[in-house]
Amino acid sequence: MTEQIIKMKKNELLITIINRFFSFEAEKGNQEEYSFDEFLGYLNSKSASQELEIRELSGENNMWIKDENPTAKRDISILIVLMNRYAKWYIKKVLRESNLQTPDEFSFLITLMTYDTLSKSELIAKQVMEKTSGTEVLRRLIKRGLIVESEDAKDKRSIRVSITKSGTEEIIRILPLMKNVSEIVVGNLNAEEVNTLSYLLKKLDYFHNDIYSNKKDQTMTDILSGIANR
Repeated sequence: MTEQIIKMKKNELLITIINRFFSFEAEKGNQEEYSFDEFLGYLNSKSASQELEIRELSGENNMWIKDENPTAKRDISILIVLMNRYAKWYIKKVLRESNLQTPDEFSFLITLMTYDTLSKSELIAKQVMEKTSGTEVLRRLIKRGLIVESEDAKDKRSIRVSITKSGTEEIIRILPLMKNVSEIVVGNLNAEEVNTLSYLLKKLDYFHNDIYSNKKDQTMTDILSGIANR
């Protein structure tokens, strides 16, 4: 079902925003200061136009799940995983017309196109992958002549990689098809929703990449404790 957009006159829209702010303020407990991002999120969550058709992921015996985890936070974790799977599914369709075999191979190559060279560990870290999995992706790309290895002049223990002419040509050839993936992944979101989602995902990526890069060896308890103390 296509989402119905409710339009208002300018004065009606302004009155609605003011009323929503008072509701927001009441829920927050009449604080002295507020975050605009929080208010924007509140507006999105209360929007009358967002009467969404959704599918239920859990079965009827799900009360113990709801009691253990707030619905919105639980759903975000699940839905991000599902969106990743949808995106990979679309990418695999596009890659049937490419010399690339997996979404990870495309991600490695497109990243290398923006650098003269990277060490293997740097490239794998940028993809947020385990070393073993990332090394296997690199091995396949090197074998097919899409990237090439070289010694690190400053660190003899490190091996650097860069994209080859063949790799660059393959990326250039496949990019127009990847644009179709970008178009379909955003689905039924309007332009404002796309911009909001992009902003929120970038904010989350910055937050989690710091943890992944600098606190990888900590326990979950220690990570959560560090977040609480910020």
